[in-house]
Amino acid sequence: MIRKLLASVREYKRSSVLSFLFIVGEVVIECLIPFITADLVNRLKGDLDMKSLLLTGGLLVLMAVVSLACGGLAGFASAKASAGFAKNLRHDVFDRVQNFSFENIDNFSSSSLVTRLTTDIANVQMSYMMIIRAAVRSPLMFIFSVIMAYIMGGALATAFVVVIPVLAVGLYIIAKTAMPAFHSVFKKYDKLNQSVEENVRAMRVVKGFAREEYEKQKFSTAAEDIRKDFTRAERIVAVNHPLMQVCLYFNMLFVLTVGAKIIITSKGSIIDVGQMSAMLTYGFQILMSLMMLSMIYVMITISLESMRRISEVLSEEPAMKNPESPVTEIKDGCIDFKDVSFKYSRKSENYALSDVNLHIASGMTVGILGGTGSSKSTLVQLIPRLYDATEGSVSVGGVDVRNYDMSVLRENVAMVLQKNQLFSGTIKENLRWGNENASDEELVEACKLAQADDFVRSFPEGYDTYIEQGGTNVSGGQKQRLCIARALLKKPKILILDDSTSAVDTKTDALIRSGFRRYIPETTKLIIAQRVASVQDADMIIIMDGGRIIASGTHDELMNASPIYREIYQEQTGGRTENE
Repeated sequence: MIRKLLASVREYKRSSVLSFLFIVGEVVIECLIPFITADLVNRLKGDLDMKSLLLTGGLLVLMAVVSLACGGLAGFASAKASAGFAKNLRHDVFDRVQNFSFENIDNFSSSSLVTRLTTDIANVQMSYMMIIRAAVRSPLMFIFSVIMAYIMGGALATAFVVVIPVLAVGLYIIAKTAMPAFHSVFKKYDKLNQSVEENVRAMRVVKGFAREEYEKQKFSTAAEDIRKDFTRAERIVAVNHPLMQVCLYFNMLFVLTVGAKIIITSKGSIIDVGQMSAMLTYGFQILMSLMMLSMIYVMITISLESMRRISEVLSEEPAMKNPESPVTEIKDGCIDFKDVSFKYSRKSENYALSDVNLHIASGMTVGILGGTGSSKSTLVQLIPRLYDATEGSVSVGGVDVRNYDMSVLRENVAMVLQKNQLFSGTIKENLRWGNENASDEELVEACKLAQADDFVRSFPEGYDTYIEQGGTNVSGGQKQRLCIARALLKKPKILILDDSTSAVDTKTDALIRSGFRRYIPETTKLIIAQRVASVQDADMIIIMDGGRIIASGTHDELMNASPIYREIYQEQTGGRTENE
């Protein structure tokens, strides 16, 4: 896991190493300053001349300046390295998500992915900065201070034999006790983000059902759960300070009491005032290093959960990959399903699709009808390899879709899904998702074909009208037509409309289908619909139920041979068969 995450450091290795080197310089100088100061204090009792005093004072000032410079440069380098590492890590995670198939994305909730890309990476960034700076500085400061304390204080250093274990054990217990509370927070962050995401996406539904107070309560509950966990953890961590103070004052009391007695009884022959003052300084440095190490331990332990969650995304292998020698050209838009069965999870016992055999010639218009849950959408999602068939094969242009380069396949299969999605930006920018190089004339042509040109021109800014995130400032029917126009700009060999005209009136629906026949006769068109009128003139109509194709044929053939189709037709239109 650590190796996988550190791969994102890349070009910021140099800054990380420089941070380490600057910190070593800072620590060494900080540990030498008390040593030189102690020597100066002792010499003040003797015949110290002004020249020597000024030289020693100048040396101390120079060392302080160099130490300050090293600390500043270390801070700059560590900040650059940690921020760069977080940038690369965020890019790597996002890039990984972009390569996921629907099957992979189903393993993570969208709110969880948002938390991993934001809160979790922020935690890892903070930990990385602490590791390359504080986690280097504190151990070095601890080791050097202990060595210098024994050199300077001799017997006085025995105080650390008592203080260090007490503080170390106490800090470890505090950190260990606080960890469960910190761990539980992350899943609750997912829940909080999910509450926000659902509320924003479904704002119209929330207001339509007057459920604002319920949503407020749900958000408040999630926020309160996080507050409770953080409060519990912070209360435990807060014990750090009084424990540190007890150890610090014990050390000061021991050094001052024992040190003063040794100085008086030995008349300065064993240790002198300078050594005692240095011991106080080294004691403070040692205890502060231990306290900092405990905080680093807490932060890193918190981040381990974030690291694990990020690593889960980076370790998730895309369920679909290009073959070693992919086919990069699609001959035409013919589609074949051969003994296809499919289930969303390998562990699932039930199949969403079963024993599907189907041939669609290039250029045909195919209507797909069926009740809710009949797997109409599942069927068409196998064509551009949004999912792979569990059994059997799906072919486009006579080639198994698993043998194509996925980007080539998806460039030639345009889908307008049930949940139409527009992005923040102008209408032109949204349309050019279909073809980033499309000219303004091509945009207008596609919109005319999708019956969108008239309403676009009715906006004050026309095609430069700004679309809010999710297309919240256009109606459902307008959104559907813009999404159809966007798909047409791809000039696909196969066009799939997954209930994509449900929000337009029957006249507009008929005009869209008429435009398809005239302008894209060679494109294979699959239309999933709830209205018989939307597919009545199709070359072939497929009736689905329970994940199976139970009937297929033209409108006239199905009227004669399929009681289910005839019933649907009669319910929707009030029509009667000729025999009746």
